[in-house]
Amino acid sequence: MGTLSAPVTRSGPSRIEQLAARRLREEKRWKRERFALRLERWWADVEAGLGAVYDPEVAAGLGERLVVLAAGAYSERPGDLARLDEQRILRPDWFQSESMLGYAAYADRFAGDLAGVAERVAYLEELGVTYLHLMPLLMTAEGDSDGGYAVADYHRVRPDLGTIDDLRALAGRLRRSGISLVLDLVLNHVAREHPWARAARGGDARHRAFFHLFEDRELPDAYEMHLPEVFPGLAPGNFTWDDEVGAWVWTTFNSFQWDLDWSNPEVFAALAEVVLFLANLGVEVLRLDAIAFLWKRMGTDCRNQPEVHAITRALRGLTRIAAPAVALQAEAIVGPEDLVGYFGSGADHGKLCDLAYHNSLMVHTWSTLASRDTRLAAHALSGLPPKPTSTAWVTYVRGHDDIGWAVSDADAAAVGLDGGAHRRFLSEYYSGAFPGSFARGLVFQHDLGTGDRRISGTTASLAGRDTAGDDPVELDSVVGRILLAHAVALGWGGVPVLWMGDELAIGNDGEWAGEAGHDADNRWVHRPRMDWERAELRHLSGTVEQRVWSGIRHLAAVRSRLPQLHASIPTDVLPVVDPGVLAVARRHPLGPLVELYNFTESPRSYPAGVIEEHSGLRVGSGTDALTASEVRPDDDGRVRVAPYEALWVLDRSL
Repeated sequence: MGTLSAPVTRSGPSRIEQLAARRLREEKRWKRERFALRLERWWADVEAGLGAVYDPEVAAGLGERLVVLAAGAYSERPGDLARLDEQRILRPDWFQSESMLGYAAYADRFAGDLAGVAERVAYLEELGVTYLHLMPLLMTAEGDSDGGYAVADYHRVRPDLGTIDDLRALAGRLRRSGISLVLDLVLNHVAREHPWARAARGGDARHRAFFHLFEDRELPDAYEMHLPEVFPGLAPGNFTWDDEVGAWVWTTFNSFQWDLDWSNPEVFAALAEVVLFLANLGVEVLRLDAIAFLWKRMGTDCRNQPEVHAITRALRGLTRIAAPAVALQAEAIVGPEDLVGYFGSGADHGKLCDLAYHNSLMVHTWSTLASRDTRLAAHALSGLPPKPTSTAWVTYVRGHDDIGWAVSDADAAAVGLDGGAHRRFLSEYYSGAFPGSFARGLVFQHDLGTGDRRISGTTASLAGRDTAGDDPVELDSVVGRILLAHAVALGWGGVPVLWMGDELAIGNDGEWAGEAGHDADNRWVHRPRMDWERAELRHLSGTVEQRVWSGIRHLAAVRSRLPQLHASIPTDVLPVVDPGVLAVARRHPLGPLVELYNFTESPRSYPAGVIEEHSGLRVGSGTDALTASEVRPDDDGRVRVAPYEALWVLDRSL
């Protein structure tokens, strides 16, 4: 067979198929035909995405370049990754499995360098990790790099961490242990020192067109009328004058991060090559950083524009053709009404990102721990549109970033709260300013105009470890809060991700400002270096480290045995009866799972009749999967939930 088989019956192969066949001419027939089948399955997504962004002639030309790029990456794909591709074509829900458990860390702060991470794989295996997100590790410029998100070269690793060969070796080591490597791909911007930006500063017309450059302030000022500021304290405004390039440069995040102009098809082609390069290194999940900002449109806030979704659909289709083992994850910290769109809706349903952060769940977990009242969380979480069943949330208690109080005024009003007042309460509570607060976080980016005050701090410090001292009762509450928050994240379905150190209840880094470049960014307070001596305490019975480690490990082990926690199963919030208890249900053909979470320091209860009415679970034959103990209602027909307790209730008769 001289050419790829056509995806539909017609007189001959299409131009796209001819280009692919030409690139794969030396490959065996079965390999050419396998690529043809992938084209048949996913090329329409590439075409649809490109067609929604570029003029037809431009889209057609770009498509021809991309199919040759994909065929080349497919041809060069290492054998073990090609086998993984076939496995995941047969099991496309691999990332939705109830056995998934994520871990996120900076490679240097976790283990020094990439070789050091490889030496610590046994630690991750002991915890049960199957998904490892290493924070930005590609080459950055010297000095401030926004924590690694100012990429100076997509094809090189930071020298202090190792080489591309070290990254490839680490990916293979992790894969042999059943751990998928997750890396950031910064799509919105590059460092001012990136070769593209250097060429633009040198006057190269082709690379000047990679960026949004303006000779005067007329257009920047017009855009600014509608643009919010990401870091108003650190980097006010969205444009920076650069003497070398002789123009105002669009710099959404920092002056040293130049926004790319995705309306230029050359930018798409360049980033598509990066996607496939990283895929062939063995990266299994690409976290698409700052994806919401890609498209600029006058008169809008330049976030969540339709073209962003079209670009994502095309990138995903291209990745599926060349490297279907790779999943795409959206880093879209946006409002709940916009968030589900990154999975795809309408004609794009389920055709964009495979994974997205459940920021609302994280925010409302902390909000409820402070207020001891689940009504706001129940209302907000139940109001989220359903996601496609082929996708998964990434759930988490804490991440590398600050916590922004994404509580909408409408959700607050629906439960009798003032949104602004509640957000102020949360900032005061978690910075320790509110009377009686157990938390000791730091205010990050106080915006005097909006009153917005985000919060930095580790999970342990926000949960009260800094204020508990050696008081055993207070320490019980600290451990209870930490494990309750993780039970919510692990019980929601999807991929729960632990932030490095949370599994050991590590507190704030008191020396965070002492490292070069960190003193102006207090988010480093919750990015401490791993204390490996302290990690040994996880095996010493009775220590906080051991209690939290074993508690999280137990949650993950139980989770892995519950098909109800497969990410395709939706989570339904049950009515709030006792404001201290959040109740949710996950209905599976093998029987429902009901989860009860007590967010208070006092015993609470939930009516068995409400559970049975809204979930179908017969409480009289219920078993708590976490303790293997029977769950029976009291004489008053209520299920008792101890302080900070989580119950995962199954019907043992099924």
